[in-house]
Amino acid sequence: MIYLDNAATTFPKPKSVTKSIVDCMTKYCANPGRSSHTMAIEGAKLIFETRELVAKLFNFDDPLRVIFTFNATDSLNLAIKGVLQPGDHVITTSMEHNSVLRPIHQLKSIGVESTIIDCDEEGLINISDIENAIKYNTKLIVTTHVSNLTGSILPIKEIGNICRRHNIFYLIDAAQSAGVLEIDMEDFNIDMLAAPGHKGLLGPQGTGILVIGKNVDIRQLKEGGTGSESSKLTQPSFYPDKLESGTPNLPGIAGLNAGIKYILNKGLKSIYSHEKKVLDLFIDEISKNDKIEIYGPKDKNNRCSVLPLNIRGIDSSEVAFMLDNKYHIAVRPGLHCAPLAHKTIGTQSIGAVRFSVGPFTKKEEIIYAVNALNEISKEIK
Repeated sequence: MIYLDNAATTFPKPKSVTKSIVDCMTKYCANPGRSSHTMAIEGAKLIFETRELVAKLFNFDDPLRVIFTFNATDSLNLAIKGVLQPGDHVITTSMEHNSVLRPIHQLKSIGVESTIIDCDEEGLINISDIENAIKYNTKLIVTTHVSNLTGSILPIKEIGNICRRHNIFYLIDAAQSAGVLEIDMEDFNIDMLAAPGHKGLLGPQGTGILVIGKNVDIRQLKEGGTGSESSKLTQPSFYPDKLESGTPNLPGIAGLNAGIKYILNKGLKSIYSHEKKVLDLFIDEISKNDKIEIYGPKDKNNRCSVLPLNIRGIDSSEVAFMLDNKYHIAVRPGLHCAPLAHKTIGTQSIGAVRFSVGPFTKKEEIIYAVNALNEISKEIK
């Protein structure tokens, strides 16, 4: 199988990730923070080390405000619903995933106002539109860093500067950028960062992170056992315990630990350079076929890792089926849980076939995929 669905989940994983999970499961998979025996202490040490690795990756100075979640959706819900209150106003964009749009829509029922800024047909934003949308009660701005549909890169540093000037919290959805693009929380004025562990961070599914700046206080959305202040019926007020009730996903965090170590050792510039090289090759080659329509930024420097397309006259799901069944190529068709993004680029009624490269995508795989698409397109009269 040629795997070009890395925007959903990166595959394969580094061997070190699998080994770290297996080592955890077979050597010290006890309950960290709950017991004082050697296995529990070993697990607790690994969890804290992983917080430190996350903080290092994003230039953040407080590992205890790195919260482990189940995925990016979990992190985004926790951040959005934990910050906004009735009467607040939130700004977001038309390129967002439903993990941003749906929580914000749900909060309308308790009196939270929202503004969705339309991006252009390439999936890019005019940041002055964001600043012009700010109101007296704007508390939060939420944007993706890289669109999961078009790969469009949003100018998060510039948006962060706007937020800082207006004393507004800035939350970024780094689902498609963490582990690929540089994200400096301090320099970019990012207050909260949400990301999955199973995409660019190279960890397993069932892991996610939420990094919370020192100026932000998030309400917990659940209460329970934390291993701390167990004599009290109230939830601990300090991080990370405040937001991490229940037994953590220790094997998953062990895998995430190894994934981030791989990234730090390899270097973000190296990973991004490789992904850009193979994606640029794909764009250059597929652009030669006039039966194929490509969506997203025309300037390849404004795009990261993702390419949506359609073969004119063939449904996106049918193309994906043919790629899988005949050519053994894994892609994702449809609306990609981003309906407003599809509306923005004009594909809301037809969807698109999304190709997404990863750190282990090979040039030969890209050429094979191009040839497969060219063969499929020949069936159109």
